Amino acid sequence: VQLQASGGGLLQAGGSLRLSCVVSGSDFPIPILGWYRQAPGYDREMVATHDRTLGAFYNDFAEGRFTISRGNADNTVHLQTDSLKPEDTAVYFCYAVLGSSYYWGQGTQVTVSS
Repeated sequence: VQLQASGGGLLQAGGSLRLSCVVSGSDFPIPILGWYRQAPGYDREMVATHDRTLGAFYNDFAEGRFTISRGNADNTVHLQTDSLKPEDTAVYFCYAVLGSSYYWGQGTQVTVSS
Protein backbone atom coordinates (compact mmCIF):
# COMPACT_ATOMS: atom_id res chain seq x y z
CA VAL A 1 0.00 0.00 0.00
CA GLN A 2 1.39 3.39 -0.99
CA LEU A 3 0.19 6.86 -0.05
CA GLN A 4 0.97 10.04 -1.95
CA ALA A 5 0.24 13.36 -0.27
CA SER A 6 0.13 16.73 -1.98
CA GLY A 7 -1.15 20.26 -1.55
CA GLY A 8 1.23 21.77 0.96
CA GLY A 9 2.76 25.19 0.53
CA LEU A 10 3.83 28.51 1.97
CA LEU A 11 1.15 31.04 2.88
CA GLN A 12 0.27 33.83 5.27
CA ALA A 13 -1.72 33.43 8.45
CA GLY A 14 -5.45 33.31 7.85
CA GLY A 15 -5.10 31.52 4.55
CA SER A 16 -6.32 28.10 3.44
CA LEU A 17 -4.87 24.98 1.89
CA ARG A 18 -6.42 21.76 0.67
CA LEU A 19 -4.25 18.71 1.24
CA SER A 20 -4.93 15.53 -0.69
CA CYS A 21 -3.76 11.95 -0.36
CA VAL A 22 -4.16 9.12 -2.82
CA VAL A 23 -3.83 5.53 -1.65
CA SER A 24 -2.84 2.79 -4.07
CA GLY A 25 -1.98 -0.87 -3.89
CA SER A 26 -4.90 -2.14 -1.83
CA ASP A 27 -7.50 -4.55 -3.15
CA PHE A 28 -9.77 -3.76 -0.20
CA PRO A 29 -11.62 -0.62 0.89
CA ILE A 30 -9.60 1.41 3.36
CA PRO A 31 -11.51 1.57 6.67
CA ILE A 32 -9.56 4.45 8.19
CA LEU A 33 -7.76 7.35 6.52
CA GLY A 34 -6.38 10.39 8.21
CA TRP A 35 -3.71 12.99 8.78
CA TYR A 36 -0.98 13.53 11.32
CA ARG A 37 1.49 16.37 11.47
CA GLN A 38 4.93 16.93 12.91
CA ALA A 39 6.59 20.24 13.60
CA PRO A 40 10.36 20.54 14.18
CA GLY A 41 11.24 19.46 17.71
CA TYR A 42 7.78 18.09 18.42
CA ASP A 43 6.20 14.64 18.36
CA ARG A 44 3.89 13.62 15.58
CA GLU A 45 0.26 14.43 16.49
CA MET A 46 -3.07 13.40 15.06
CA VAL A 47 -4.86 16.11 13.09
CA ALA A 48 -8.00 14.38 11.77
CA THR A 49 -9.21 10.86 11.10
CA HIS A 50 -12.02 9.54 8.94
CA ASP A 51 -13.48 6.17 9.82
CA ARG A 52 -15.85 4.80 7.18
CA THR A 53 -18.15 3.51 9.94
CA LEU A 54 -17.81 6.08 12.71
CA GLY A 55 -17.20 9.27 10.77
CA ALA A 56 -14.71 12.08 11.34
CA PHE A 57 -12.62 12.87 14.40
CA TYR A 58 -10.48 15.94 15.03
CA ASN A 59 -7.82 17.00 17.43
CA ASP A 60 -8.88 20.00 19.49
CA PHE A 61 -6.69 22.44 17.55
CA ALA A 62 -8.26 21.33 14.26
CA GLU A 63 -11.90 21.43 15.35
CA GLY A 64 -13.77 24.17 13.51
CA ARG A 65 -10.86 25.07 11.22
CA PHE A 66 -10.01 21.84 9.42
CA THR A 67 -12.32 19.47 7.56
CA ILE A 68 -11.47 15.92 6.56
CA SER A 69 -13.34 14.24 3.73
CA ARG A 70 -13.12 11.24 1.47
CA GLY A 71 -12.98 11.64 -2.26
CA ASN A 72 -15.46 10.05 -4.61
CA ALA A 73 -13.02 7.21 -4.94
CA ASP A 74 -12.66 5.43 -1.64
CA ASN A 75 -8.90 5.61 -1.83
CA THR A 76 -8.56 9.37 -1.48
CA VAL A 77 -8.73 11.64 1.53
CA HIS A 78 -8.61 15.41 1.71
CA LEU A 79 -7.90 17.86 4.48
CA GLN A 80 -9.28 21.35 4.06
CA THR A 81 -7.33 23.66 6.34
CA ASP A 82 -8.76 27.13 6.95
CA SER A 83 -7.78 30.07 9.16
CA LEU A 84 -4.24 28.78 9.28
CA LYS A 85 -1.92 29.98 12.03
CA PRO A 86 1.88 30.04 12.26
CA GLU A 87 1.66 27.22 14.81
CA ASP A 88 0.11 25.03 12.11
CA THR A 89 3.49 24.97 10.39
CA ALA A 90 4.51 21.30 10.10
CA VAL A 91 4.94 18.39 7.77
CA TYR A 92 1.53 16.80 7.26
CA PHE A 93 1.42 13.05 6.76
CA CYS A 94 -1.53 11.05 5.55
CA TYR A 95 -2.02 7.55 6.86
CA ALA A 96 -4.20 4.51 6.26
CA VAL A 97 -5.24 1.69 8.55
CA LEU A 98 -5.97 -1.65 6.96
CA GLY A 99 -6.44 -4.56 9.32
CA SER A 100 -3.80 -4.17 11.98
CA SER A 101 -1.34 -2.35 9.73
CA TYR A 102 -0.61 1.35 9.46
CA TYR A 103 0.68 2.85 6.23
CA TRP A 104 2.19 6.33 5.88
CA GLY A 105 2.73 8.77 3.07
CA GLN A 106 5.87 10.83 2.62
CA GLY A 107 4.46 14.07 4.00
CA THR A 108 3.76 17.50 2.57
CA GLN A 109 5.15 20.70 4.09
CA VAL A 110 2.80 23.44 5.27
CA THR A 111 4.44 26.71 6.28
CA VAL A 112 2.35 29.57 7.65
CA SER A 113 3.96 32.98 8.08
CA SER A 114 2.72 35.64 10.46
